[in-house]
Amino acid sequence: MPAGYIKELRKLVGSRPLIMAGACVIVLDGEGRLLLQRRTDTGDWGTIGGSMELGESLEETAERELFEEAGLRATSFKFIAVYSGKDMYYKYPHGDEIYNVVAIYEAVGVEGVPFVNDDEGYELKYFPLDRPIPELNPFTEYLLRKAGYIRTESGQLEPQGSSS
Repeated sequence: MPAGYIKELRKLVGSRPLIMAGACVIVLDGEGRLLLQRRTDTGDWGTIGGSMELGESLEETAERELFEEAGLRATSFKFIAVYSGKDMYYKYPHGDEIYNVVAIYEAVGVEGVPFVNDDEGYELKYFPLDRPIPELNPFTEYLLRKAGYIRTESGQLEPQGSSS
């Protein structure tokens, strides 16, 4: 399986929009706090996750990304939702544009102590979901609200699958 599928495509198409399939991994600790990483590309907090490589399933992508970005393993992954469409557009700080197809998984039976395991994050930290998360990446916030993991400004949980 070749590594860096999206990087290889970028050599051919530059920064123009691509459809990018990937996985987002929700890691909750025993207190129900969410593990986030401070991203090196934007400096804000985002979930664990990334793009699918050739030949991978979405669940395998979640498993790989969990280990690559946080040094963790999980006994299984609970599928939460998949999101796509115009609301899933993202432009990276360096100019690359994508339309995400994102499968959200919740890691079950997480093993290990989180540590920064690659160059995509500066640090890892657990955040309580019942209050605002400072410096949360806007795209991450959108996904977490849509999947029902974080509250609206009014304090109500948004049901899974709702739009923000």
